[in-house]
Amino acid sequence: MLPTLRQLQYLKLLAEHGSFSRAAEAAHVTQPTLSAGVQELEKVLGAPVVDRARAGVILTAVGEEAVARASDILARAEDLVQAAKSAGQPLAGRFRLGVIPTIAPFLLPRALPALRARFPKLRLYLREEQTAKLIAALRAGALDAALIALPYDTQGLETAPVGEDELLAALPANHPLLAAETIAPERLAGDDLILLEDGHCLREHALAACRIDPPKPTEEGIFTATSLPTLVQMVGSGLGVSFLPAMAVDAGLADDAPIAVRRLAADHTARQIVVAWRAGSSRGVEGRLLAETLRAA
Repeated sequence: MLPTLRQLQYLKLLAEHGSFSRAAEAAHVTQPTLSAGVQELEKVLGAPVVDRARAGVILTAVGEEAVARASDILARAEDLVQAAKSAGQPLAGRFRLGVIPTIAPFLLPRALPALRARFPKLRLYLREEQTAKLIAALRAGALDAALIALPYDTQGLETAPVGEDELLAALPANHPLLAAETIAPERLAGDDLILLEDGHCLREHALAACRIDPPKPTEEGIFTATSLPTLVQMVGSGLGVSFLPAMAVDAGLADDAPIAVRRLAADHTARQIVVAWRAGSSRGVEGRLLAETLRAA
């Protein structure tokens, strides 16, 4: 006897919500129905999957393993349903796309009209998050694809290229280095370097591309920015220098701030923009179509 998809769904919701009542509400069933489904799953597995405590539900070791496998099984089952619905009609119906914050506001405004024109039946649901969270959501089946930047660990995923995005040096408008058309990264070493906070892959891309070390803490701490618009304002205020993606500059991010940008005199200063999806997913064809449309946008 094998577990049913419904039983696995109950367990997954129980793990996500931490209580039988909230999980039942999310599943649109009564609490006794959900509890009975979990008990049947435990009979099939021959071991308890949850410890029922006053403070809430705690997964057992078997339960944690079951949830991990259930997420993959449910994602593949949903892939099957979506593939059947869109047979012969790629990018029709619901498609859940994740996008990192250093791409979303600069690429999507010009890409979305092209997507709507080419795939009028597409219902695109967007989620903006940092790369690590998007990849976790992909692997859990909560997203169909994600628009991310490489290099990044994409084990278990497949990707299709969208294009390259060059990193540029950003300096206050009165900076002496602006006399040069290009700037060697090492020449910025004498300035305070402002980067996005930890978690943004653009931070690591800039450090790796320019082969520089992250700034060291001082008594005043380290200046970091939570977003690219904030970073631009910090550079414009004379707090230091930084790096900006060319797509953001082309979109006008720096137009209203007292900063200037220069190309970097270094090799491999571009990040690779790709569409990523779960390896083996039936949405792979659509992921490639999506990347193709974004490349042309």
